[in-house]
Amino acid sequence: MTDTIFALSSGAPPAGIAVIRISGPRAGAALEALAGRIPAARRAGLALLTDPRDGAPLDRALVLWLPGPGTVTGEDLAELHCHGGRAVVTAVEDALGSLPGLRRAEPGEFTRRAFVNGRMDLNAVEGLSDLLAAETQQQRRAALMMAEGHFSRRVEAWREALLRLSAMTEAALDFSDEDDVPDAGIEARISSEILTLARDVATILTAPSAERLRDGIRVVLAGPPNAGKSTLLNHLVGREAAIVSDIAGTTRDRIEVPAAIGGVAFLFTDTAGLRDEVGDAIEAIGMDRARMALDAADIILWLGDPADLPREDAILVAAQADLRDRDDRPGLRLSARTGQGMERLVATLLERAARLLPGEGDYALHRRQRDGAALLEQHLRAAAGRDDLLIAAEELRQARNTIDALTGQASTEDMLDHLFAGFCIGK
Repeated sequence: MTDTIFALSSGAPPAGIAVIRISGPRAGAALEALAGRIPAARRAGLALLTDPRDGAPLDRALVLWLPGPGTVTGEDLAELHCHGGRAVVTAVEDALGSLPGLRRAEPGEFTRRAFVNGRMDLNAVEGLSDLLAAETQQQRRAALMMAEGHFSRRVEAWREALLRLSAMTEAALDFSDEDDVPDAGIEARISSEILTLARDVATILTAPSAERLRDGIRVVLAGPPNAGKSTLLNHLVGREAAIVSDIAGTTRDRIEVPAAIGGVAFLFTDTAGLRDEVGDAIEAIGMDRARMALDAADIILWLGDPADLPREDAILVAAQADLRDRDDRPGLRLSARTGQGMERLVATLLERAARLLPGEGDYALHRRQRDGAALLEQHLRAAAGRDDLLIAAEELRQARNTIDALTGQASTEDMLDHLFAGFCIGK
C-alpha cells in the first residue's frame, strides 16, 4: 500500500499561516486523529488539534478534507492551516510522524504522485518546476503557460491525429480488398496528412529555449585589453563585480554575473582582453576562454576594432566616450563612467533579448521537449516519404512512442528522480 506522506507546504516559519498537507490512504485517519473529526468534504472547518499520544492541545486551526481522486495528487488529501510559528509547526509534524503509516514527504513527492496518478503530465511538471524557480516576470509567465498545460494540449492534439493516421494506415494494409475501405487514393491521402502533421510539429521547434529563459541571455563583453569591458560590466550589473584597473590584462579569466534588467534575466560575461601577442601562459588560457565565451554568446558587445568584429550580429560599442582621444570611433558611443549612451545600450539589449525569449502568452521548451519534437517530426517525415505502407506504419508506431516520451508515459526512473529531486519538500 502507498505510504501516506505529510509536509509543510507553505513558506518556512515564522509566518502568519502554516499549511501542512497530508496525502495518501491514511490522510482521513490522520485528520480524525488530530482534529477529532473529518469535516464535510471541501469545506473548511475550525478544530482544536490535539496530540493523539496524550491528548495535549497543539493548535486551533482550519482543517480541510479533500477526498480523492479529485485532488492535486489524485489521492485522499487533508490540509491543516495552523498558526505559522516554528513551535506549532514542529509539534504538529511530530504528532503526525507518530501515527502509523505516515512519514515525511521527500522533495517533490506530492508532485510526483500527481504525475503518477495522471493529474499532471511531464511537461506540466517541468513548467511547475520552472514556476517555482522563476525570478523574473517573463520567466513566471512562460512557466505558468507550460504548467497550465498549453504545450501538453498541443501534444495531445498531435497524438489524436497520429492515432487516426495509424488506424487509416493499418486499414489500408489489412483490409485493402474490402468494400468498406476508402478508395485507392488512401495512400496519397495518408501521406499528405502525415506531412501536414509533420509541418505542424516543426513549427514548435522555433519556440524559445527554456534554458535561455531560466539561465539568462548570455551577453559577452569582449575586445582588446583596457577597452573598458570591466567598467561597463560593473555599470550594467549595478555593482563592482569586476576589478577595474589601468593595467593591461587585469581580467585574466571569465567573470560571469547574473542580472535582471527590465524584467529580463541576463548573464553578463567579462572576458580577458584579446590581442595578438600573449604575455604568459595564464593570459593565453584566459584568451582561449574568452573565445569560447564568444562562441556560446547570445549577444556580443564588441569593444574593439570594427575590422575584428567576431560576428556579424555583434554590437559594436565605442566605450570610454568621455575620453577625448576616443571621439571619432564608430559604434554605439557610451561612457560607463558618466552614463552617456547607457540607456541606448540597455534598450538595444532588451530589443535583442525580446527576439530570443517567449512573447506574451508563449511558452519556452526545454531541450528534452525540443529533442522529442524534432524526433517526432523525423519519424513523421520518414512515414510520409515511404511508398511501402508497412514501413510507414512502423514509423508511425515510433512516432507514438516519441509522444509517450514527451508526456512522460515512457520516461525512465533516473530522469524522473533527477527532476523531482529539484522540488522543495512541500511540493
